[in-house]
Amino acid sequence: MQSEQPSAVQSIEWRDDHVRIIDQTFLPRRTVYSDIRDVGRMWEAIKTMRVRGAPAIGIAAAYGFYLGIRDLPESGYDSFKLEVDRLSEYMISARPTAINLKWAIDRITSSIHAYREKPIPDIKKHVLKIAITIHDEDRRVCRQIGINGQELIGKKANILTHCNTGSLATSQYGTALSVIYHAHEDGKKIHVWVDETRPLLQGARLTAWELLRVGVPMQLIVDSAAGMLMRTGKVDIVLVGTDRVAANGDVANKIGTYALAVLAKENNIPFYVAAPLSSIDMKIEDGDSIPIEERDPKEITTVGTFDIAPNKVKTYNPAFDVTPARYITGFITEKGIIKPDYKKNLAALFE
Repeated sequence: MQSEQPSAVQSIEWRDDHVRIIDQTFLPRRTVYSDIRDVGRMWEAIKTMRVRGAPAIGIAAAYGFYLGIRDLPESGYDSFKLEVDRLSEYMISARPTAINLKWAIDRITSSIHAYREKPIPDIKKHVLKIAITIHDEDRRVCRQIGINGQELIGKKANILTHCNTGSLATSQYGTALSVIYHAHEDGKKIHVWVDETRPLLQGARLTAWELLRVGVPMQLIVDSAAGMLMRTGKVDIVLVGTDRVAANGDVANKIGTYALAVLAKENNIPFYVAAPLSSIDMKIEDGDSIPIEERDPKEITTVGTFDIAPNKVKTYNPAFDVTPARYITGFITEKGIIKPDYKKNLAALFE
C-alpha cells in the first residue's frame, strides 16, 4: 500500500461557514473531525489542545475571532470595536506562550482599525479574508522552511526531534518535520529518533503517527534515552520547533527542549530550531520575559484514565521551557538559515 503524502493531513480547514479540525486528543487511536461554529468552542479547542502547535493555534485563533464577530450587531463602529477588543483579550487568554496566537489576533485587529471607515459587514468579510490569508501563507512558509533546511541534512542522517512539529501543528508539512519530510521526498536516507515528549506524548501519539503515514524510517524513544543516543554517536542533528523566539535568540518550546540543547552542546551535535517569522517576537528582549504556561496537574498524574501517582501529590507542570540562544546552532526560517549574532540577524529579517 502506497503511503500518503504529507499534504494528505489537514489539521484545520475552513468550510464555507465553520472550521473543521482534527481533534488531536483522540490520536493515534482514532481520527476524529470536529466542526467548530462559534468562538467559545474554538477557545476551548485551543485551551484543551484539540488543536495545537504554534502556527495551527494562530490559524485557529484567526478563524475563531471571525466566528466571534460574525454575528455582532452592526449599529456602529464604536460599539463594534468594544466587542472586538473584548474578543481579542479572550482569544489570547487561551494559551499565553505561543506568540502566533497573539500575532494573528493583532494582525486582524490592526486591519480592523485601518478599515474603521468601512461598513461593519465589509469589515467582517475582510476579517475572514485575513484569516484565510494567514492559513494560506503558513502553508507556503512551512514548505519553504522544509526546502531551506535541506542544506543541513546529509545524504544519510540520524535526526532527533521533540514534540510534534508537523502537519498537525501547522497548515501543512510543519516546521522541523517539514525539513524531515522534504529530506525523505528527496531520497535522502534519513532515520528519525522521536522523543515520546511527556507528559502529553505529542511525539508518541502525533509525530510517530505522521511519520508512519508517509513511510519515514523512525523509532520512538523515551525522553530520557536522548542523551545516551547522543553520547554513542547515533544522532547527527537535533531539529525542534518553537512556540516563541525572543529578540536575542532565546527559544520557548515544549518542556524538555532545554535539556536536549544542553546534551547536544555537550556532544558537539548541531541543534537547529525551525521557526516561521510569525514565531519570532522582537518585542520580547530575552527568554526570561516569555510567559510560561502551567497546565493541569492531571497531565502528569494520569495517563489516559489511569492514575500513575498518589492521590493529592503536589505537582509542577510547565508546558514549556526556555533554551538560551548560546545552545542554538541556527534557525531555519522561510528566509533561510539564521546563524549568530541572533540579536542582529533576527532583527534584519524584519527590516
